[in-house]
Amino acid sequence: MGAEAGVFLLLAIAITMANLPFVFDRILFVRKPPAGARKGLGWCFAELVLLYFIVGGLAALIEAQSHGRVYEQGWAFYATTFCLFVVFAFPGFTWTYLWHAGRRPPEVGA
Repeated sequence: MGAEAGVFLLLAIAITMANLPFVFDRILFVRKPPAGARKGLGWCFAELVLLYFIVGGLAALIEAQSHGRVYEQGWAFYATTFCLFVVFAFPGFTWTYLWHAGRRPPEVGA
């Protein structure tokens, strides 16, 4: 795979994975929330951080395959890529919490 194809593949994977926590209502993609409740924003954020690290691992694999080695990065690189990952998640957040908020059943205890 060429370097350009790897970049576009990684961007498509990152955009898709950033929106997964807001599409699926299962906690950590395995367990359903209690009856009558929905997954909270905290769980979505925890899944978003977990998926960020998974995408970072995929990026390191693609970089090692196309360039032969993984270049070391500083904290600014990781802060920037995490912020970009959060921006990628905005469509899923908007769909779940802003657009469909009135159509979903209320949370238990609210």
